[in-house]
Amino acid sequence: MPLYVPKSINLTINEEQVKVIFKEQDTNGDGRLSKEELLKAFEKLGSRNPGWRVRRSLHHADVDRDGSISVDELEQLIKYAVKQGYCVN
Repeated sequence: MPLYVPKSINLTINEEQVKVIFKEQDTNGDGRLSKEELLKAFEKLGSRNPGWRVRRSLHHADVDRDGSISVDELEQLIKYAVKQGYCVN
């Protein structure tokens, strides 16, 4: 038996993997991520405070300020999430 067994292993994910996680959360298939869908995505990414992260991500990526992330804004959202250092536990 090993002397040290880590509780979890953090694996850094790349932009493509983050993109897949966000796209999976578009549950209604309208091509936009609502606040609720963003909340689920940040929960899946392991955010400690996903509600706050949704507000910050909208501030950074929601260019037209309509309260959701469109296909055109998705790249900005992905860059923001990757910059925050999300990983999979």
